[in-house]
Amino acid sequence: MPYDSIEPPDDALDPYSARVAHAFETVGPAVVHIHAQGRQTGTGSGVLFAPDGYLLTNSHVVSGAVRLSGSLTDGRQFEAQLVGDDPATDLAVLRLQAAGLPHAAFGSSARLRVGQLVVAIGNPLGFQATVTAGIVSALGRTLRSPSGRLIQSVIQTDAPLNPGNSGGALVDGIGKVVGINTAMIGRAQGLCFAIGIDTAADVTMRLMRDGRVRRARLGLAGQTIMLDQRLARRLRRTEVGAVQVLEVPTGGPAALSGIEKGDVILEFADTTVFAIDDLHRLLTAEIAGHATRIAVLRGAGLKTFDIRPELDE
Repeated sequence: MPYDSIEPPDDALDPYSARVAHAFETVGPAVVHIHAQGRQTGTGSGVLFAPDGYLLTNSHVVSGAVRLSGSLTDGRQFEAQLVGDDPATDLAVLRLQAAGLPHAAFGSSARLRVGQLVVAIGNPLGFQATVTAGIVSALGRTLRSPSGRLIQSVIQTDAPLNPGNSGGALVDGIGKVVGINTAMIGRAQGLCFAIGIDTAADVTMRLMRDGRVRRARLGLAGQTIMLDQRLARRLRRTEVGAVQVLEVPTGGPAALSGIEKGDVILEFADTTVFAIDDLHRLLTAEIAGHATRIAVLRGAGLKTFDIRPELDE
């Protein structure tokens, strides 16, 4: 019998639907409906990343709460404890008072591509375990957090979000969490944002260790860019990413060291920088006040400076 004459089974899914269904079946059980009680009662979403109850959510979901709890998709509800909170990235870690829970695996936001399928899983408007699908619309966006700081390397997607999706999982087609959904633009269509999981994983580690994130700052604003491949080869870089300086406020460490708007940061603290997330990970509190080498591309030439990051409280 010719292959093309074989009828597919009635329950067969097309490839797109199969990927969405797989993402939901893999991560959906690990998505938690968060209940926050305080001066006002609110709800949001979170995603379990460890079997002993640790979960990631948005800082603004739990801000001001005096009591927290989480409900699983199977109906079980547990009290939750705030482990740590970082308003600067709008991330928080909670722990449910339970063990042996379903949990999701982290992927890599650095490997995302514009146009790639992503699935948002959360609890919009109180409707538990809701899935929406879309694509990565843009990468490297900046978004202002509730604390007023700019969050770098934000993922823009057109997977529809609604109130209550905040803190839920943005998932790729193989079922890995690549972002934490955080915001939508009111009265706009298809403008939704998620914090890249590479940033979230780094913040999570610090929150679990210290309960807070203390950082150093360079006194500049930057964004991840892609270098010309021939230039990257000439510079002997294994990847084409780097960080371009967008702003250098007067009087900050970057300005005092000689960094200028338009410079492209290639190395910091003797470590190659491929993305803004790399720079964020290197700017720990321990480096504040110490002269640190930074290498930049300015025009066609390479320049190095000593910069003294300052503690960012």
